[in-house]
Amino acid sequence: MLGGPKFLKWLIPLVAILHRLASLNSASAACDFSFVDGSRIYNYTLTSPVGDFPHGVRSEDGYYKVAANETIIWFQDCGGPMRCGTDCTALVANDIGGYHVCTAIGRGPKIDVAIFDKKNPHGGVIVKMSSNGPKLNCSLSVSVLCYSKGVQGPHSLERLGTCNYATELRHPSGCAVILNGHGKGWGWFVTSIIIVLCLFGAYLLAGIVYRHFFLGIRGIDAIPNLDFWSSLPRRIQGFCASLVRKFKGHSQGYRSSYSPVNF
Repeated sequence: MLGGPKFLKWLIPLVAILHRLASLNSASAACDFSFVDGSRIYNYTLTSPVGDFPHGVRSEDGYYKVAANETIIWFQDCGGPMRCGTDCTALVANDIGGYHVCTAIGRGPKIDVAIFDKKNPHGGVIVKMSSNGPKLNCSLSVSVLCYSKGVQGPHSLERLGTCNYATELRHPSGCAVILNGHGKGWGWFVTSIIIVLCLFGAYLLAGIVYRHFFLGIRGIDAIPNLDFWSSLPRRIQGFCASLVRKFKGHSQGYRSSYSPVNF
Protein backbone atom coordinates (compact mmCIF):
# COMPACT_ATOMS: atom_id res chain seq x y z
CA MET A 1 0.00 0.00 0.00
CA LEU A 2 1.30 3.45 -0.95
CA GLY A 3 1.71 6.06 1.74
CA GLY A 4 3.60 9.22 2.58
CA PRO A 5 5.98 10.56 -0.08
CA LYS A 6 5.36 7.60 -2.41
CA PHE A 7 1.63 8.25 -2.38
CA LEU A 8 2.15 11.95 -3.14
CA LYS A 9 4.54 10.99 -5.94
CA TRP A 10 1.67 9.24 -7.74
CA LEU A 11 -1.13 11.52 -6.58
CA ILE A 12 0.23 14.85 -7.84
CA PRO A 13 0.64 13.78 -11.51
CA LEU A 14 -2.78 12.12 -11.42
CA VAL A 15 -4.44 15.30 -10.14
CA ALA A 16 -2.66 17.32 -12.83
CA ILE A 17 -3.90 14.96 -15.57
CA LEU A 18 -7.48 15.05 -14.28
CA HIS A 19 -7.36 18.83 -14.05
CA ARG A 20 -6.08 19.01 -17.61
CA LEU A 21 -8.86 16.75 -18.89
CA ALA A 22 -11.49 18.79 -17.06
CA SER A 23 -10.15 21.99 -18.63
CA LEU A 24 -10.27 20.50 -22.11
CA ASN A 25 -13.81 19.21 -21.67
CA SER A 26 -15.08 22.54 -20.34
CA ALA A 27 -13.41 24.42 -23.19
CA SER A 28 -14.89 22.04 -25.76
CA ALA A 29 -18.36 22.45 -24.28
CA ALA A 30 -17.96 26.23 -24.38
CA CYS A 31 -17.33 26.01 -28.13
CA ASP A 32 -20.68 24.33 -28.83
CA PHE A 33 -22.94 27.15 -29.94
CA SER A 34 -26.45 27.39 -31.41
CA PHE A 35 -28.21 30.37 -32.93
CA VAL A 36 -31.96 30.45 -33.65
CA ASP A 37 -33.19 32.52 -36.58
CA GLY A 38 -36.89 32.12 -37.27
CA SER A 39 -37.57 28.47 -38.03
CA ARG A 40 -33.89 27.59 -38.48
CA ILE A 41 -31.28 26.57 -35.93
CA TYR A 42 -27.61 27.14 -36.73
CA ASN A 43 -25.35 24.75 -34.82
CA TYR A 44 -21.62 25.23 -34.40
CA THR A 45 -19.45 22.50 -32.86
CA LEU A 46 -16.00 23.95 -33.34
CA THR A 47 -14.09 21.05 -31.79
CA SER A 48 -15.87 18.28 -33.72
CA PRO A 49 -14.08 16.54 -36.63
CA VAL A 50 -14.87 18.03 -40.03
CA GLY A 51 -13.41 16.85 -43.33
CA ASP A 52 -9.62 16.66 -43.11
CA PHE A 53 -9.56 18.25 -39.67
CA PRO A 54 -10.01 15.61 -36.95
CA HIS A 55 -9.67 18.20 -34.16
CA GLY A 56 -12.07 20.72 -35.63
CA VAL A 57 -10.87 24.30 -35.47
CA ARG A 58 -7.96 23.41 -33.20
CA SER A 59 -4.58 23.75 -34.85
CA GLU A 60 -2.86 20.53 -35.87
CA ASP A 61 0.48 22.05 -34.80
CA GLY A 62 -0.76 22.86 -31.32
CA TYR A 63 -1.19 26.60 -31.84
CA TYR A 64 -1.86 29.41 -34.33
CA LYS A 65 0.54 32.31 -34.69
CA VAL A 66 -0.13 35.86 -35.88
CA ALA A 67 2.11 38.93 -35.66
CA ALA A 68 1.86 42.67 -36.28
CA ASN A 69 3.92 45.69 -35.18
CA GLU A 70 6.40 43.74 -33.04
CA THR A 71 3.54 41.96 -31.28
CA ILE A 72 3.24 38.19 -31.59
CA ILE A 73 0.26 36.12 -30.47
CA TRP A 74 0.06 32.36 -30.13
CA PHE A 75 -3.38 30.92 -29.55
CA GLN A 76 -5.36 27.71 -29.70
CA ASP A 77 -9.07 28.05 -30.43
CA CYS A 78 -11.34 26.25 -27.95
CA GLY A 79 -8.56 25.02 -25.71
CA GLY A 80 -6.10 22.28 -26.48
CA PRO A 81 -2.36 21.93 -25.86
CA MET A 82 -0.44 25.19 -25.85
CA ARG A 83 3.11 26.28 -25.15
CA CYS A 84 2.18 28.62 -22.32
CA GLY A 85 0.88 26.14 -19.76
CA THR A 86 -1.95 23.69 -19.34
CA ASP A 87 -4.58 26.40 -18.69
CA CYS A 88 -3.42 28.87 -21.30
CA THR A 89 -5.32 29.32 -24.58
CA ALA A 90 -3.65 32.51 -25.83
CA LEU A 91 -0.29 34.21 -25.25
CA VAL A 92 0.94 37.61 -26.45
CA ALA A 93 4.58 38.65 -26.70
CA ASN A 94 5.38 42.37 -26.94
CA ASP A 95 8.80 43.74 -27.79
CA ILE A 96 9.65 46.09 -24.94
CA GLY A 97 13.16 47.50 -24.94
CA GLY A 98 14.45 44.71 -27.12
CA TYR A 99 12.99 41.98 -24.92
CA HIS A 100 9.85 39.95 -25.53
CA VAL A 101 7.50 40.26 -22.56
CA CYS A 102 4.86 37.52 -22.57
CA THR A 103 1.35 37.83 -21.16
CA ALA A 104 -1.38 35.21 -21.05
CA ILE A 105 -4.52 36.72 -22.61
CA GLY A 106 -6.64 33.57 -22.53
CA ARG A 107 -6.93 31.12 -19.67
CA GLY A 108 -8.80 27.86 -19.17
CA PRO A 109 -12.52 27.70 -19.88
CA LYS A 110 -13.01 31.48 -20.14
CA ILE A 111 -14.33 31.26 -23.70
CA ASP A 112 -17.35 33.10 -25.08
CA VAL A 113 -18.88 32.36 -28.49
CA ALA A 114 -21.18 34.72 -30.41
CA ILE A 115 -22.53 34.84 -33.93
CA PHE A 116 -20.37 36.85 -36.33
CA ASP A 117 -23.20 38.36 -38.38
CA LYS A 118 -26.84 37.93 -37.35
CA LYS A 119 -27.95 38.75 -40.90
CA ASN A 120 -25.84 35.84 -42.17
CA PRO A 121 -25.88 33.28 -39.32
CA HIS A 122 -24.20 30.64 -41.47
CA GLY A 123 -21.12 32.82 -41.96
CA GLY A 124 -19.25 32.05 -38.74
CA VAL A 125 -18.76 32.90 -35.09
CA ILE A 126 -16.53 34.98 -32.84
CA VAL A 127 -14.57 33.06 -30.20
CA LYS A 128 -13.40 35.31 -27.37
CA MET A 129 -10.74 34.11 -24.94
CA SER A 130 -10.04 36.22 -21.89
CA SER A 131 -7.85 36.46 -18.84
CA ASN A 132 -8.60 38.60 -15.79
CA GLY A 133 -5.62 39.72 -13.76
CA PRO A 134 -5.20 41.92 -10.69
CA LYS A 135 -3.99 44.87 -12.78
CA LEU A 136 -5.00 44.11 -16.36
CA ASN A 137 -7.83 42.34 -18.16
CA CYS A 138 -6.81 40.86 -21.50
CA SER A 139 -8.69 39.18 -24.32
CA LEU A 140 -8.34 37.78 -27.82
CA SER A 141 -11.31 37.64 -30.20
CA VAL A 142 -10.95 35.21 -33.09
CA SER A 143 -13.48 35.42 -35.90
CA VAL A 144 -13.88 31.87 -37.21
CA LEU A 145 -15.46 32.37 -40.62
CA CYS A 146 -16.98 29.77 -42.90
CA TYR A 147 -14.59 28.49 -45.58
CA SER A 148 -15.27 24.95 -46.76
CA LYS A 149 -12.12 24.58 -48.91
CA GLY A 150 -9.59 24.55 -46.07
CA VAL A 151 -7.82 26.87 -43.62
CA GLN A 152 -6.83 30.45 -44.31
CA GLY A 153 -5.10 32.68 -41.80
CA PRO A 154 -4.72 34.12 -39.39
CA HIS A 155 -2.97 36.88 -41.34
CA SER A 156 -3.88 40.14 -39.60
CA LEU A 157 -3.88 41.28 -35.99
CA GLU A 158 -5.85 44.22 -34.64
CA ARG A 159 -5.27 45.84 -31.30
CA LEU A 160 -8.51 47.03 -29.71
CA GLY A 161 -7.21 48.28 -26.39
CA THR A 162 -4.37 48.05 -23.91
CA CYS A 163 -4.50 44.27 -23.85
CA ASN A 164 -7.33 43.36 -26.21
CA TYR A 165 -6.69 41.88 -29.64
CA ALA A 166 -8.68 40.54 -32.58
CA THR A 167 -7.82 38.35 -35.55
CA GLU A 168 -9.58 36.35 -38.24
CA LEU A 169 -9.45 32.70 -39.26
CA ARG A 170 -11.23 30.98 -42.14
CA HIS A 171 -12.01 27.34 -41.45
CA PRO A 172 -14.60 24.65 -42.34
CA SER A 173 -15.59 24.54 -38.67
CA GLY A 174 -16.94 28.06 -39.13
CA CYS A 175 -19.74 26.69 -41.33
CA ALA A 176 -22.90 26.02 -39.34
CA VAL A 177 -25.03 22.90 -39.51
CA ILE A 178 -28.54 24.15 -40.29
CA LEU A 179 -31.59 22.46 -38.80
CA ASN A 180 -34.95 23.35 -40.27
CA GLY A 181 -37.73 23.80 -37.73
CA HIS A 182 -40.56 23.23 -40.24
CA GLY A 183 -42.43 19.97 -39.92
CA LYS A 184 -41.72 19.70 -36.22
CA GLY A 185 -44.26 20.24 -33.51
CA TRP A 186 -48.03 19.85 -33.60
CA GLY A 187 -49.00 22.52 -36.11
CA TRP A 188 -51.62 25.22 -35.79
CA PHE A 189 -54.63 22.92 -36.36
CA VAL A 190 -53.79 20.45 -33.59
CA THR A 191 -52.80 23.32 -31.31
CA SER A 192 -56.16 25.01 -31.93
CA ILE A 193 -58.04 21.80 -31.11
CA ILE A 194 -56.08 21.39 -27.87
CA ILE A 195 -56.84 24.99 -26.89
CA VAL A 196 -60.56 24.50 -27.58
CA LEU A 197 -60.63 21.28 -25.55
CA CYS A 198 -58.82 22.96 -22.66
CA LEU A 199 -61.27 25.87 -22.69
CA PHE A 200 -64.19 23.44 -22.81
CA GLY A 201 -62.80 21.50 -19.86
CA ALA A 202 -62.29 24.72 -17.89
CA TYR A 203 -65.88 25.76 -18.69
CA LEU A 204 -67.28 22.44 -17.45
CA LEU A 205 -65.15 22.48 -14.31
CA ALA A 206 -66.06 26.07 -13.42
CA GLY A 207 -69.76 25.39 -14.07
CA ILE A 208 -69.80 22.23 -11.95
CA VAL A 209 -67.99 23.95 -9.07
CA TYR A 210 -70.38 26.91 -9.18
CA ARG A 211 -73.56 24.82 -9.35
CA HIS A 212 -72.35 22.40 -6.68
CA PHE A 213 -71.07 24.84 -4.05
CA PHE A 214 -73.19 27.93 -4.70
CA LEU A 215 -76.47 26.50 -5.98
CA GLY A 216 -76.36 23.26 -4.00
CA ILE A 217 -77.01 21.05 -7.04
CA ARG A 218 -75.71 17.50 -6.65
CA GLY A 219 -74.98 14.60 -8.96
CA ILE A 220 -75.10 14.72 -12.73
CA ASP A 221 -77.39 17.74 -12.64
CA ALA A 222 -74.40 19.84 -11.57
CA ILE A 223 -73.16 19.78 -15.18
CA PRO A 224 -73.99 23.16 -16.74
CA ASN A 225 -76.50 23.11 -19.63
CA LEU A 226 -77.08 19.39 -19.15
CA ASP A 227 -80.15 19.36 -21.42
CA PHE A 228 -78.15 20.80 -24.29
CA TRP A 229 -75.24 18.34 -23.92
CA SER A 230 -77.57 15.35 -23.57
CA SER A 231 -79.46 16.33 -26.73
CA LEU A 232 -76.29 17.12 -28.69
CA PRO A 233 -75.78 13.56 -30.06
CA ARG A 234 -79.38 13.52 -31.40
CA ARG A 235 -78.89 16.93 -32.97
CA ILE A 236 -75.70 15.82 -34.69
CA GLN A 237 -77.42 12.65 -35.89
CA GLY A 238 -80.37 14.64 -37.25
CA PHE A 239 -78.03 17.10 -38.98
CA CYS A 240 -76.10 14.29 -40.66
CA ALA A 241 -79.36 12.58 -41.71
CA SER A 242 -80.64 15.80 -43.26
CA LEU A 243 -77.41 16.16 -45.22
CA VAL A 244 -77.75 12.59 -46.50
CA ARG A 245 -81.38 13.14 -47.53
CA LYS A 246 -80.49 16.38 -49.23
CA PHE A 247 -77.67 14.70 -51.12
CA LYS A 248 -79.91 11.82 -52.18
CA GLY A 249 -82.62 14.24 -53.26
CA HIS A 250 -80.19 16.13 -55.52
CA SER A 251 -78.90 12.86 -56.92
CA GLN A 252 -82.39 11.54 -57.74
CA GLY A 253 -83.43 14.85 -59.28
CA TYR A 254 -80.31 14.80 -61.41
CA ARG A 255 -81.11 11.30 -62.67
CA SER A 256 -84.82 12.07 -63.33
CA SER A 257 -83.86 14.92 -65.64
CA TYR A 258 -82.98 12.33 -68.26
CA SER A 259 -85.71 10.62 -70.29
CA PRO A 260 -85.31 7.31 -72.06
CA VAL A 261 -84.66 7.50 -75.78
CA ASN A 262 -85.94 4.77 -78.10
CA PHE A 263 -83.99 4.10 -81.25
